[in-house]
Amino acid sequence: MHPITALHTIPLESLHHDLQAKMVPFAGYMMPIHYTDGILQEHLHVRQHAGLFDVSHMGVILVKGDLSATALESVLPTDIIEMQPFQVKYSLLLNDQGGIMDDLLVVRLDEGFLLVVNADKKHDDLSYLKDKIGKDIDLIPLFEQALFALQGPESATVLSRFFPNILDLTFMSMMTTPYQKTTLFISRTGYTGEDGFELIVEPTVASQLFQELLAQPEVKPIGLGARDSLRLEAGLCLYGHDLNPTITPVAANLSWAIGKRRRQEGGFPGADLIVAELKDKPLQRRVGFSPDTKAIAREGATIHTAEGHIVGQVTSGTFSPSLGKPIAMGYLESNQLTNTALMVSIRHQLYPINLEKLPFVPHNYYRG
Repeated sequence: MHPITALHTIPLESLHHDLQAKMVPFAGYMMPIHYTDGILQEHLHVRQHAGLFDVSHMGVILVKGDLSATALESVLPTDIIEMQPFQVKYSLLLNDQGGIMDDLLVVRLDEGFLLVVNADKKHDDLSYLKDKIGKDIDLIPLFEQALFALQGPESATVLSRFFPNILDLTFMSMMTTPYQKTTLFISRTGYTGEDGFELIVEPTVASQLFQELLAQPEVKPIGLGARDSLRLEAGLCLYGHDLNPTITPVAANLSWAIGKRRRQEGGFPGADLIVAELKDKPLQRRVGFSPDTKAIAREGATIHTAEGHIVGQVTSGTFSPSLGKPIAMGYLESNQLTNTALMVSIRHQLYPINLEKLPFVPHNYYRG
């Protein structure tokens, strides 16, 4: 992890204080964990209406150069060359053992690409990319930009009042639009499972845009607490918890992020190991489950057979406001995937679990 000696500030930190947010250290920044309504009500508001998140701790990297597509394919397992302008793809930075060093979004621009990477990995990712492909392309960090996420079934209605052309976007696509003499990047993406948008905003106009969106009757501010419970209901991974350098895309059930052409050609880190796992099977798989108790199975809790053998571990767990019960994700030995007598250890007591198909709550992405 990149060493951080002091907490950094996001552009709108003072505004979040004015909104009475509870601020906590997260990924080297002070971030809003929730506002006055609390996590439960914020979560439900996003599922029913529209919620506005400040995710400015995330990192944006601009990639430029004639060789940018082929250079990115040397470090990512995704089909990059075929991408159309303003198409968005989910991808992974992998080590030589096929382990996941970060997950990210790749956006093709008219000239180059945008990468949106995780907050506590952005400096490491930039250093890695400069070392691996920096001789062939230009890598320009845009870490000062503000990033917002407007999520929920009413988000398109809200955002179209300001930018009518966003109605032309479908899931995993992006557009640019002028705003107050700056250029916004708006993508129809998000990490809640709901229809929604993510915006890359110049810091000089960030406060104005955030407050204009927040003034809409459908919109409430949402903190990172609800973002975590929303993404877990949607069966989406959080780096550093469900993903790390020892976990492969196949084990994480992210094989779909490996391009079809790349499976044949290889040429990305860990390709031989990953292709072998695709043909056979990994030793473990990411699974979703609910315990037969009101207690929450937290990260690090162990999964056991009826005989008491440890065969898995929880990586994320929370109470699901949408379902009214605890849910969790974790990794389970592949030979235990059909075992109906598994248990999870919570505070030194074993409880039966029910394996569930992910996502726990169906996705509502707009695909046109």
